[in-house]
Amino acid sequence: IRGTDAVDFYVAFDNNAVGAAQAQYLVDAATGAGNPLYLYAGATFDNNAFQFFEGAWSVLQPKIADGTFVVENSSAAADFQGHATLTSGEMAEILDQITTNWDLYDAESMALADLESAPPDGKDKVFVLAPNDGIARTIAKVFADDPNVTSYVITGQDGDRESIQFIIDGMQSMTVLKDVRKLAAMAVGAASAFVDGQAPPTTATFNNGVIDVPANPAAVTVVDRTNVKDAIIDSGYYPAGDFTGLD
Repeated sequence: IRGTDAVDFYVAFDNNAVGAAQAQYLVDAATGAGNPLYLYAGATFDNNAFQFFEGAWSVLQPKIADGTFVVENSSAAADFQGHATLTSGEMAEILDQITTNWDLYDAESMALADLESAPPDGKDKVFVLAPNDGIARTIAKVFADDPNVTSYVITGQDGDRESIQFIIDGMQSMTVLKDVRKLAAMAVGAASAFVDGQAPPTTATFNNGVIDVPANPAAVTVVDRTNVKDAIIDSGYYPAGDFTGLD
């Protein structure tokens, strides 16, 4: 809720932390220098897309600047690689080039065009920042179908059932799970605290244009093939029967 002081507390996941977790996964998987990096974002009309990318940029930028990654599909990102913090205008310029509009068809078209125009050294072993699971699955299929892409590491977000199967099958590298059970528990806890005349625990604030709203962002979980059983099945998030190929 923006533009008002009539807000006592904000219960949500930290979008910056989601983007940072995606980027850190790419950084941890990269070795050497000159690794091709493809950037994709949500929609420029969605503030969440900017927050995700802001978090990702905070982790990726030093590794772009030092040559670990070479951005293949955004001249603006390459131009601003020396900027640890982007202005709103700079970020908008990058997102204008990499926006998928949260649309699977747009994402597919962009990925096809990016690979079509990529130089030979822009393929081989590639790294892909994809903003959510639906976009990740779409882009992963495009990269998997290109014979010149020998391997790819691709991020996701949301913990979709389909993407959990993709992770098990090796088609998607990871997803950032935002466990709504945690969010619900925190919302109940915050409401109970207010009823008791107390303030819920606060670890952050989010400015809504008028005030800094107290918040306690729920933690997110990175899920890949190494912990998918623990994080998804054993935790009760999805039943094992929804998937094939689980050990």
